[in-house]
Amino acid sequence: MRFPGIIPAVTTPFGATGDVDHDALERNVGALLEAGVHGFVATGTMGEAGSLSPAERRAVVVTVVRAAGGRVPVIAGVSSGTPAASIAFAADAAEAGAEAIMLLPPLGYRGDEREIVAFFRTVGEAAGLPVMAYNNPEASGTDMRAALIARIALEVEQVVAVKECSGDARRISALLDAAPRLEVLVGGDDWALEGFCAGATGWVSGVADCAPAECVELHEACRAADLERARAIYTRLLPLARLDMTPKLVQHFKGAQDALGFAGGPVRPPRLPLEDADAARLDAALAALRAPAVV
Repeated sequence: MRFPGIIPAVTTPFGATGDVDHDALERNVGALLEAGVHGFVATGTMGEAGSLSPAERRAVVVTVVRAAGGRVPVIAGVSSGTPAASIAFAADAAEAGAEAIMLLPPLGYRGDEREIVAFFRTVGEAAGLPVMAYNNPEASGTDMRAALIARIALEVEQVVAVKECSGDARRISALLDAAPRLEVLVGGDDWALEGFCAGATGWVSGVADCAPAECVELHEACRAADLERARAIYTRLLPLARLDMTPKLVQHFKGAQDALGFAGGPVRPPRLPLEDADAARLDAALAALRAPAVV
């Protein structure tokens, strides 16, 4: 299984009472499909998975799968601190219709290579779904470098792709060299252009929740080797994309969704609404996005 193109890591809208707003989620997915995206990640970091109960996580995946309607693949985030918890999330995701899972190394524990490989093997073998390994040192506390990811790919046949979110664009070419059978996807919004040019086939993106058409256009320009056009699009996206690599990424992108006609809405604790300085930074990023492209 492969995951080329633009894959929004969807947010989870909440209603006034704090429950998941499934109608809003379905509308968001429909609008993203109309913009031409190529897949979805549900219950990832952007989806506030850590604040969802197991039942809510499953219900979110059900809604995204239903809204996608088989037109594009749905990948479910199943990261946790133990193999047992991730296996349970994966079983729910498979029953809900997800076609693949995305998995960080064990949360809350910096395992050695042997332990990390064992974690991916245990979850992958039990899940029965293709696995996208997720390297996000900020989120997990563990930086899986190219040699380790290559070892995981060699020893765990279920691992077919990697979402690389270290922020180091050199990792893309290093991964392609070390693990040529793996599909490599960009996982950080503010180096998508660099990642595509280095050989990444896809982009698991938060900014695509807010500006999907621009992200699709960037991908198409890169595939066509039209760097002048790609740079013009990227210049408008970058101020918003840079908000991905911050602790307030969910608040920023939900705020951007609200401003751009999608359903963002409130976040769940422990997250709190943006303070004035962060809100002003978001406003400036939205102004840049709305500016005419200069080619």
